[in-house]
Amino acid sequence: MDRREFFRRSAGKAARTVTEHVNNKVQQNAAHWIRPPFAIDELDFLLACTRCKACTEACSYNVIFPLPARRGVQVAATPVMDLLNRGCHLCEDWPCVQACDTGALKRPELEADEDSEAETQAVLWPKLARVTIDEKTCLPYAGPECGACRGSCPVPQALLWKSEKPTIDETVCTGCGLCREACIIEPKAIRVQSKYAGEQGIG
Repeated sequence: MDRREFFRRSAGKAARTVTEHVNNKVQQNAAHWIRPPFAIDELDFLLACTRCKACTEACSYNVIFPLPARRGVQVAATPVMDLLNRGCHLCEDWPCVQACDTGALKRPELEADEDSEAETQAVLWPKLARVTIDEKTCLPYAGPECGACRGSCPVPQALLWKSEKPTIDETVCTGCGLCREACIIEPKAIRVQSKYAGEQGIG
């Protein structure tokens, strides 16, 4: 290997290391918020988003809002969703996505040779967040009858009822938070977490 090739490979490896570090950092930060439907990966999102507020203005349910400046200059004014207080209605025509001209919100296209159920699901329903039920506070798990969240979920087979107790199929659930909005107890028995959060909850 000559000197030029050595430095080329070394520079390439260093660039990949830096990119991976930056990507891990922005994903750690993203564990504290939830992006609008069909948001691309966080690092690419931050590079693509122009903070134009078009998606915020397109949301008729006022679920999308800009992050405040206290979150840091890198993410200030970028759009996130308030799924702790209201749910995303998964609008049929995705007005927030259509309003985005930069590709920060981009609905994937189903390729002709990619017709599996999982791929079709990804095109129809974006993965917004992770939603779980706190069985310690959910009323049906304690004995009292409650059907407040029944019928609130727009995604088939995501919110199921077994022995009059609600369960969530996380492989199907989009994380829209409509079931949390419908929950009548305080604190809510349904938790919403960023898809980047892992075990760190935000709800």
